[in-house]
Amino acid sequence: MQVNRSILLRGSYASIGDYVALVKPRVMSLVVFTALVGLMVAPGDIDPFAGVVALFCIAAGAGAAGALNMWYDADIDAVMARTAMRPIPGGRVSRSEALVFGLMLGICAILALGTLLNMAAAALLAFTIFFYVVVYTMWLKRRTPQNIVIGGAAGALPPVIGWVAASGNVGLEPLALFLIIFLWTPPHFWALSLNLAGEYARAGVPMLPVVAGKAETKRQILLYSVLLFPVSLIPWALGFAGAVYGAAAAMLGAVMIFLAWQVRRSDDREGRPARRLFVFSMLYLVLLFGVLLMNAGPYARSH
Repeated sequence: MQVNRSILLRGSYASIGDYVALVKPRVMSLVVFTALVGLMVAPGDIDPFAGVVALFCIAAGAGAAGALNMWYDADIDAVMARTAMRPIPGGRVSRSEALVFGLMLGICAILALGTLLNMAAAALLAFTIFFYVVVYTMWLKRRTPQNIVIGGAAGALPPVIGWVAASGNVGLEPLALFLIIFLWTPPHFWALSLNLAGEYARAGVPMLPVVAGKAETKRQILLYSVLLFPVSLIPWALGFAGAVYGAAAAMLGAVMIFLAWQVRRSDDREGRPARRLFVFSMLYLVLLFGVLLMNAGPYARSH
């Protein structure tokens, strides 16, 4: 894979906006939101200041992981149209600056969380950053089509971190939230990768559509969407979410399966069903966790 090394090594012309882009703000916002849900539904009452500190540290940790991901993947980003204008391949931030920025941001987030709240949450945040950067970005992403499946564990941990920050321990409830995001991740990203298979192939990334073909990817998308349906009902089954959440999870899950089925039946040249599923999958997670946040309080606090 040939990349213009001068683009990756040149000096910095960065603005504040470029450093904001390094932390992947859209991904960070979803991370913070799911962490907020874990924080709020955990048993007991958390001091508002401590809650703000926890969310700020989790956001900083997510941003650090995003910056370190861009540092390592700058060569891939440079040859994909979707990512070619990111700060590093765009020549506005050097790789060394991104590395230092990511490391400092991550270290500060971990130390602050451990000092101001508890070491268990800090250790879990450190593990999440390590897993995303080392296990997923450096190891899995370029070696296996299951990169998204295994690497998705990092994205599923924020609600667990939020729960531990509030309660100091892990229970079945945050593990249920972890499992929901873990099973949501493959259909979400594979729906995107179906329309970007050519770019991933040129970049040398063995995404499932590149390695196994689009038909198998569509089958896997439907399979994970079906598995997600009963798992999304676990918070209601465990009693820390109410009937409103249960009904919402069932309806959202049914729509997710329907859209996945449309993708399964679609022609390979037809990209619209995959785009619809990708967009809805983001809405699915926001709505599911939003309803949980509104419908969990009396149930979670009483345990």
